[in-house]
Amino acid sequence: MSDKTMGISRRNVLKIAGGSIAGAGIVGSASANDRVEVNVGFASQRGRQAALDKADETVRDFDSLDIVTAKMPKQAAEGLRNNPNVRYVEENGTVHAHAQTLPWGIDRVDADVAHDNGDTGSGADIAILDTGIQSDHPDLEANLGEGKDFSGKGTWEDGDGHGTHCAGIANAVNNSEGVVGVSTEATLHAGKVLGDDGSGSFSDVAAGIEWAADQGYDVVSLSLGASSGTTALRDAVDYAYENGVLVVSSAGNSGPCNDCVGYPAAYDNAVAVSSTDEDDSLSSFSSTGSEIELAAPGGSVYSTYVGGEYDTLSGTSMSCPHVSGAGAQLMANGATNAEARDTLKNTAEDIGLSSNEQGAGLLDVEAALAGDDGDDGDDGDDGGDGGDAAPAIDTLSVADSSNGGWARFDADWSVSDADGDLSSVELALTQSGSTVDSATTSVSGSSASGSDQLEEKKGSGSYDVTLTVTDSSGNTATRTETVSA
Repeated sequence: MSDKTMGISRRNVLKIAGGSIAGAGIVGSASANDRVEVNVGFASQRGRQAALDKADETVRDFDSLDIVTAKMPKQAAEGLRNNPNVRYVEENGTVHAHAQTLPWGIDRVDADVAHDNGDTGSGADIAILDTGIQSDHPDLEANLGEGKDFSGKGTWEDGDGHGTHCAGIANAVNNSEGVVGVSTEATLHAGKVLGDDGSGSFSDVAAGIEWAADQGYDVVSLSLGASSGTTALRDAVDYAYENGVLVVSSAGNSGPCNDCVGYPAAYDNAVAVSSTDEDDSLSSFSSTGSEIELAAPGGSVYSTYVGGEYDTLSGTSMSCPHVSGAGAQLMANGATNAEARDTLKNTAEDIGLSSNEQGAGLLDVEAALAGDDGDDGDDGDDGGDGGDAAPAIDTLSVADSSNGGWARFDADWSVSDADGDLSSVELALTQSGSTVDSATTSVSGSSASGSDQLEEKKGSGSYDVTLTVTDSSGNTATRTETVSA
């Protein structure tokens, strides 16, 4: 979830420039020839006629309102203030439209550059599984598709604001008002799996994930979590991923902490996203751990909010839809969920955080869509083909098969590499930092899968099962699952 840090409503869209003559008076050494344009509110026809008599030019004589707008000498305007038939005299200031805001996160991940290059996400479908989405929000309505309530509320409309905020980050319309999203023309679908109090059950979330997968949506965006998971929730995540859905989830707001990624983000088939601030530092609230795959902006993010308004919120909940919008862009261009996941990681920008904090690095939307290497864009010798891609761990599932004499675990895994140069897969069983068993498998090509059994005689307690995949260039990817015997 996220913490509300600042509110900015649409009531603040119009800002008036100019002061009130009635409130401040007209003073100073201005000459009689100095002219002002004023609105004169009159109390009677005598007041109206007095304003017209003083005017050098009548700008507007309202039909129904008791107001005249006129240009006249400043001294004449000051004199009208003393007329008992005049209610007020105020300078006619200037009103400015509030132009569309480019939120810092959209700018930081270069999504605006992708928009300029013609990438909008058109044709992709993003399921926002959250508190719902405001269906008539001016920055979301044009992109809104279907919705379904799983919370028992009876409607998928957002009564909280959290889901609407996440929807805007992922896919707000690129128009002349409000904000713009990472993607701008994908279709948003609202799965209301959280009530208006921001909470829901594991079953509600699992049902929402199942629904999104059965509808054939491309991306599921899960800005929610818990400190522990359930088999039902994991089954739903696996089902969605196996049916072609890119599952993106917020890492959690338990920071500062170590190895504290929440669920469903911690599952193998979910992309876990941590949070950064404007200076590229890790947000103080962000959960961290070996499951982190990407970092994205999450501190003080401005986006759409209920009531047709806009607000600034902070949390890994805000990081998650940045990645969801980017995934939709890639899948709109024909990528599978696995290809999109690999591309997002392979093109991420290293911002100097540890792998437990940033995963592969900070999301870089432009680089992902262009196939760049995600470093600094000026290597000049890779032809824009992304260089030597690192391998990826697609799945790691560990089951406990211990008996009275052995701590025993069965690990099923699958790995892939965009360059097709897989080399080896190593599994290690460790306890308190010491390796008690391991297994190594030689692999090749662009994908591989297998099963290994790791064990310790008369063992008990908590263990880590770590998988490391390596390609022929020495690039690696690592994932750890914690299990108990």
